[in-house]
Amino acid sequence: MSSSRARMAGNKGFLVRCPRISPAHSMLERSSGERLRAAGLAVHVGLDADQVAAGPLREWLHRQRTGQPHVTWKFAASIDGRSAAADGSSQWITGEQARADLHRRRAHADAIVVGTGTVFADDPSLTARLPDGGLDARQPLRVVVGLREIPPESLVLEGDSPSLQLHTRDPQEVVRALADRTDILVEGGPTLAGAFLRAGVVDRILGYVAPVLLGGPFAAVDDVGADNIEHALRWRYESVEHLGSDLLISLVR
Repeated sequence: MSSSRARMAGNKGFLVRCPRISPAHSMLERSSGERLRAAGLAVHVGLDADQVAAGPLREWLHRQRTGQPHVTWKFAASIDGRSAAADGSSQWITGEQARADLHRRRAHADAIVVGTGTVFADDPSLTARLPDGGLDARQPLRVVVGLREIPPESLVLEGDSPSLQLHTRDPQEVVRALADRTDILVEGGPTLAGAFLRAGVVDRILGYVAPVLLGGPFAAVDDVGADNIEHALRWRYESVEHLGSDLLISLVR
C-alpha cells in the first residue's frame, strides 16, 4: 500500500514488528519508513520483536541475520539428567505428549543429526511420525556423523526419507556441510551433544524432562569443556511448558 493510499484509507500508523534482519532488509525498512513518515504517518519499529524472533520464524530470521543454519540440541532425560537407566534401557523416559511434540518438531526441521554411536546402539529410523503412527508428509534429511561406516541394514538408511553420512567428528564441518539448510535438530547421544556444545554452534536447547529418577552413568551430555564452575556454559530460560507429566524446557544463549 502506498503512503497516499494508506492515508486515504484512514491509517494513522504502521507497526514494523521485526526490523533489521539483514542489511538489505534494513535499507528497505529505512526507505519505506521515511516515505510513510513524510506522508504524516507514524511508524513504530521493533515492537514485540523479541516475541516474533522466538516464534515460528525463529530459524528463518536466524539465517537471515547470520547466514548460518539454526541449530537446536534436543534431549530427553530424567529429572536427574539421565538419558537411560543403568542397564541402558530408555524407552520410554518421557510420555506420549512429549514424544508427539518431538515428532512435530522433526517434521518442521530440515535435518536431524545423530552420531554413529547412536545408530549402533539404538538403530533409530529418525522419521517424523503422526500421532496415529503414520509417517508425516514432510520428512527431514537424516544425517549420521562419525568415522565408522554404519551397517547397510540400519533403519536410518531405509524408507523414502533422504539420509546422509558425514565422515567427520567436527561440528563446524557438519554445519558447513548443511549450510543450505535452515533448521538443524541435533538428537545425538552425549558425546555428539558435548562436541556441538563445546564448538559453540548450538543456538537453542530443548530439554524434555520427566519426573523420574534413574541415577547411574548415562548422562544426557558428555564433556562440554567446563572443567570448573567458572567455565560452566551459562544459558537463559526462554520458556517452560507442561507436556502431560513432563516438562519441555527451552534455553537460548
